[in-house]
Amino acid sequence: MPMSNKTTGNPLVSYPVIVLAASGDVDAINAVLKYYEGYIAALSTRQLLDESGNPHLCVDEALRRRLETKLITKILTFNVA
Repeated sequence: MPMSNKTTGNPLVSYPVIVLAASGDVDAINAVLKYYEGYIAALSTRQLLDESGNPHLCVDEALRRRLETKLITKILTFNVA
């Protein structure tokens, strides 16, 4: 069973992957994290100023890890009917 739906053109994570992830399957959890990788990076992007006052965009790694941890927590507590 493929873990990535991007090859099939389906924009959503498949139900079997969600079920596996909710049951604690590491590969399925990693597939969900990979699926949301860009979104998490966008949410954790911050504008910082250098010593000259020039703005630079960069990913706040601490925030990115916190968002990933929160997603993993929600995956593991997700109730699959």
